[in-house]
Amino acid sequence: MRIVLQKAKGASVSVQKEVVGSIDRGYVLLVGITHEDTEADADYLADKIAGLRIFEDENNKMNLSLEDVEGDILSISQFTLYADTRKGRRPNFMAAAKPDQAQKLYRYFNDRLRSKGFRVETGQFGEMMEVSLINDGPVTLILESNNK
Repeated sequence: MRIVLQKAKGASVSVQKEVVGSIDRGYVLLVGITHEDTEADADYLADKIAGLRIFEDENNKMNLSLEDVEGDILSISQFTLYADTRKGRRPNFMAAAKPDQAQKLYRYFNDRLRSKGFRVETGQFGEMMEVSLINDGPVTLILESNNK
C-alpha cells in the first residue's frame, strides 16, 4: 500500500459537484493499493498513521498526534499512486490492484482507522472526485507498507 498523507486545516471531496465527505483539522489520505497488499499492510499503515506526531505543540515542535489534536481523516482511494511512467507519455496502471480487491482492502483500512477512535470520511470508490484541501505547513508524507 502507498499513502500520500497531507496534514490539513480543512478538506472536502465532491462527486458530481456534491460534497460527500469533509473534515476540519486532520489528515487527507490518498490511498493506493497494489496486487500484493494484504490486511497486514493495512494494519501496519493504520497503526503508523494513528501514531504519527506531526502536529505542533506549544513550542511549535511536531510532537502531537492526530488523537492529541482531536483531528479527523479524509480518506480517498487513488489507484493512480501506482502509475508507471517509465515508458512513453501515458501512464500504465497495471500495478494497481483490481477494483474488487482494492475496494475490499480500502474499506478494511478505513475500518481499522475507525476502530482506533478516528472519524473517517471518504470519497466514493471508483468515482471521479474533486478533492479540496488547505494543506497545513505544508506537511506531506509518503508512507509505504513495503518499507516496514
